[in-house]
Amino acid sequence: MSKRSRLLLVHGSIVNAGVTWAAQRPLFERFDVVAPDRPGFPPGPPLDAVGFADELAWIEPLLEPGTHVAGHSYGGVVALLAAARWPERIRSLTVVEPPAFALGAGRPGVDDYLARAQRLWAEGPEDAEEFLRAFLRWVGAAGPAGRPTAALLQGARRLRVERPPWEAQIPLDVLAAAAFPILAVSGAHEPAFEAICDALAEEAGAERAVLPGAGHSVQRLGEPFNELLAAFVERAEI
Repeated sequence: MSKRSRLLLVHGSIVNAGVTWAAQRPLFERFDVVAPDRPGFPPGPPLDAVGFADELAWIEPLLEPGTHVAGHSYGGVVALLAAARWPERIRSLTVVEPPAFALGAGRPGVDDYLARAQRLWAEGPEDAEEFLRAFLRWVGAAGPAGRPTAALLQGARRLRVERPPWEAQIPLDVLAAAAFPILAVSGAHEPAFEAICDALAEEAGAERAVLPGAGHSVQRLGEPFNELLAAFVERAEI
């Protein structure tokens, strides 16, 4: 039996891997899927501060040679930074609406959307629940119907102490020169994320896909996203 492809799933903010990738369970039967929780997310303990260096130190041991990496939202920023740092270990890279706003600076909708984010972080509510709801409105994700769980509140507090994603400087020249293919996926709900993914396509040679219907959390569509990702991973193995 041939060895199955290794697929590393990197979740974003607020919720951990189990919640983020719940609709990707069918991929576990098709690939050797690794879906760890980033530091500071339940069931792990909270953290007081998280920088890009911390995120890279966490992901480095997970990047075995030949790994296919897929990152959602902030996890997409982590995946982009990691792929540029260790391109020789990456077989393919998929990012789902990464908030790497520096990539889309000057493009329609990006600067205004970023300014709203910066105001939210600078002037937003200190209460974790209020900040969580304000953040979810900004990012285009549905909020909890009732009182947030302790896990969601931990995720909201973690969001407050992690380095803002718009400070990430993604070396597009490194990604453009890398041997691995890139797929940038957006959800057709916010022009800023469309612009960021378009920038990856135009400046780093990424393939583009748009899957509407689930807002920022495109992967929650389930089968359409799973088939898109699986086909991309399998093409990269040829």
